[in-house]
Amino acid sequence: MNVGVLGGTFDPVHNGHLILADVAEEQLNLSEMLFVPVGQPWLKTERIITPAQHRLQMLRLALDDRPQFRISEMEIERPGPTYTIDTIKELKDGLNADDELFFILGQDSLMQVPQWHEAQDLVQLCYLAAAPRPGVKKPDLKALEAEIPGIKQRVMLMKEPKVDITATDIRERVARGLSVRHLVPEPVNRYIKEQKLYVV
Repeated sequence: MNVGVLGGTFDPVHNGHLILADVAEEQLNLSEMLFVPVGQPWLKTERIITPAQHRLQMLRLALDDRPQFRISEMEIERPGPTYTIDTIKELKDGLNADDELFFILGQDSLMQVPQWHEAQDLVQLCYLAAAPRPGVKKPDLKALEAEIPGIKQRVMLMKEPKVDITATDIRERVARGLSVRHLVPEPVNRYIKEQKLYVV
């Protein structure tokens, strides 16, 4: 069984996340796709993250009509900073020996993996499925291999989707009073308005 893992703050979840999940499911022949919202991300300590209950509810609304996608709350429930290696270890423990995990990330994030906590162990436990990002050049796998020997065999470069939607842009648009209807699922759009999220 192939299990995809899509982590992130999902602040908010947007159409780009859903398109990426759809394409990954097909390209990687996934049996299951897990959305894993972070609790306290150690790489984003400079920004205040929207409370977990709002991010979770937006995810539930976005995935309501997509039963093939599931949400895991393990990182939100885990105290302290969130490390990908801890999540992958926990997920791996719940799988059969021949099951494979595919951690899905952007190709820009792939070049940051050497800075991640226990990166060498991480690439032994899962494949890294890296999606292209508009304006981001192809990752230098040779440079990555020099920092993490063996990573080249564990990386899968996805050819699509190239989606130019970011949660940062969505938050900024909402703060400026602009519509985000074309960027997020409609139930998420309504929730943002009802809860007055991202309003300065």
